[in-house]
Amino acid sequence: MEQNLKEVSSLGILDKTFHLSENQTTVKREVLAGLTTFVSMAYILFVNPSILGQAGMDKGAVFTATALSAIIGCVLMAFLANYPIAVAPGLGDNAFFTFSVVLGMGIPWPKAMAGVFIASVLFTILSLVKVREMVIDAISQDLKLAMAAGIGIFIAFIGLQGGGLVTASKTSLVEMGSLSVPTTWLTIFGVFVIAILMARKVPGSIFIGLVATALLGLITGLIKMPTSIVSLAPSMKPTFGVGIHNLPSILDPQMWAVVLILLLVAFFDTAGTLIGLAQQAGIMKNNKMPRIGQALMADSFSMLAGSVMGTTPASAYVESSAGIAVGGKTGLTSLTVGILFVFSMLFSPLLTVVTTQVTAPALIIVGVLMASALREIQWDKFEIAMPAFLTIIGMPLTYNISYGMAFGFLTYPILMTVAGRRKEVNYIVWILMFAFVLMLYVLNMLPK
Repeated sequence: MEQNLKEVSSLGILDKTFHLSENQTTVKREVLAGLTTFVSMAYILFVNPSILGQAGMDKGAVFTATALSAIIGCVLMAFLANYPIAVAPGLGDNAFFTFSVVLGMGIPWPKAMAGVFIASVLFTILSLVKVREMVIDAISQDLKLAMAAGIGIFIAFIGLQGGGLVTASKTSLVEMGSLSVPTTWLTIFGVFVIAILMARKVPGSIFIGLVATALLGLITGLIKMPTSIVSLAPSMKPTFGVGIHNLPSILDPQMWAVVLILLLVAFFDTAGTLIGLAQQAGIMKNNKMPRIGQALMADSFSMLAGSVMGTTPASAYVESSAGIAVGGKTGLTSLTVGILFVFSMLFSPLLTVVTTQVTAPALIIVGVLMASALREIQWDKFEIAMPAFLTIIGMPLTYNISYGMAFGFLTYPILMTVAGRRKEVNYIVWILMFAFVLMLYVLNMLPK
């Protein structure tokens, strides 16, 4: 009897904290959504150290910094904004840091980390003064829908690529992957399992599919059994505080471009992702995101903490869409992700079971779900249809959320003006258009 009362009391605290009843969800559903999101994005724990390691950074230190940055971002997102959106170091930013800044421009990684720290401070200031909130509120409903659909198609493309169903081609850029590769069949198996369960309206279809795919991989030997179970987290000493120590290097004019582009890419990547995920989760109300300021602060503080510990900027993760698809609606989902990142620091060897072929089916199915935003765009009005279309196709074809947004914002205000609808365009949208022009110019001026 006493144990039952304690359980009811704990559930009451969770309900009061995360408004579960109000959002018509349950603890079980939120935890399952968190598990699904974590499994879908856990790859960053290994991919981030691999990419930043090529810049000369200590992989072990980056592993720990990545996990801690994700924990901070997810916990803050849970308690500040109550959103089912996970936060962790972004893939685009780490690639830019390593291949464009360190290897391309020849800037040593300690000096480059100073640029990351400055960009993080500016990013946090912009969030505190609500500039980012104003920008998101100024974006039209149609462009927000286009971002949601574009991100859906983008992550489906990532899934198809990661699962081996689509590969690079010298003649046609992309082509059908080889079905003679055994691991590709893991992805195909996962897609069909999840699709059948979804069609049957089975709760937790995506997570069940992920587990089934991983088990099949282990049984068939396509996924190697982990060599150990428990492992202590590596020390962050090689990277901790390096950016702050190298702050005097920011006086170098070459570093100004680095700071600018890190700031712009992080700004628009997160904005586009938040909007797309909010559309999917049904959070948007009257074309606005409630508690958007708190959500932006969560990823800002995570980015700032990450820059001190030794990793590139954090951002809202598109893989959160997998958890949202399972039924995640509140911050309990993101809190679950944060807790799992804590455990991942101790049980990191087990995460090797979650290969790209395991997570690929989830991304493909979620892409299908997010593409539903297409039906609400005003396709009969060309001044809206073209910017929306360019936003949608720009994300997967350039492999970059910010570029897709740029294509939309470079055309939307101009076409709306010539169509006689200038008064419907917020002045902030014009500012964004010039900001994207600047971003594209700086990006194309940097060494490839």
